[in-house]
Amino acid sequence: MPRLTVDDGVELHYEEQGSGPLVVLGAYWSMHPSAFEPIIAELSGDHRVVHYHDRGTGESTAVGPYDLETAAADLAKLIGALGEPAVIVGTADAPARGVRVVAERPELAPAVVGVGGAPIGRSGFERSETLVASDSVVRALLAQVETDYRGALRGILAATNAQMSEDELRDRVAAQVLHCPQDAAAPRLRSWAEDEPLAYARAAGERLWVLVSSRMTGGWFPHGKEMARVVRELLPGAHLVEVEDGWVSRPDQTAAVIREITADVRAKAGESRISA
Repeated sequence: MPRLTVDDGVELHYEEQGSGPLVVLGAYWSMHPSAFEPIIAELSGDHRVVHYHDRGTGESTAVGPYDLETAAADLAKLIGALGEPAVIVGTADAPARGVRVVAERPELAPAVVGVGGAPIGRSGFERSETLVASDSVVRALLAQVETDYRGALRGILAATNAQMSEDELRDRVAAQVLHCPQDAAAPRLRSWAEDEPLAYARAAGERLWVLVSSRMTGGWFPHGKEMARVVRELLPGAHLVEVEDGWVSRPDQTAAVIREITADVRAKAGESRISA
């Protein structure tokens, strides 16, 4: 499998399928890559789809630091090595990496797609009746991840994946613990909890796409119309798309947005060549 060595010597493992416009999938802070299977199957017939293991996870080198700035630099390095601009797709903390890349290296990414949430930061949700708005709840979660990682994962996965049976939950927790061990997961989650990416998201402007649904977020963040209100208020330049569910249950809807983006990028590239 291909590997990329970044500036500090860390090797990043990545995998790719299909051909066409490049899409890079970013995992959230503890995600197992099997969750990408539905969207990969949906897109790889007409796109080049790459997913990678963040440092400290899976087959990549288990060396930090595990902050968002380093993660964004790793992502930028990967896209540069892949040789063409990429649509970055992710959920949770992954879009926070993506908007940093767009803001700092705009030539690398025509778009960032946040599925189920937006790179806003906790302060942007302080008026909402959600778990992330509570300092005490977030502190308790961070402490649990640092002391009872399996228990914390089970609670989060149960809240955000109501369709999973007990056996499926147990297997998913075991897979995530193996793929992303506690010593990488805890600082990655803390970095996301403390992050304020709003300036980067605003700099991304219309390159940011946010997919919202009443079925995502599991109570941690606003969802549906409330999430849409926050995005419109804080990120007026972003594209807002309402979908029925995320890339696991409805990968066709996320894929449709990505195809709209890549078709538009190709059309604009063709117009530029004609005008030149």
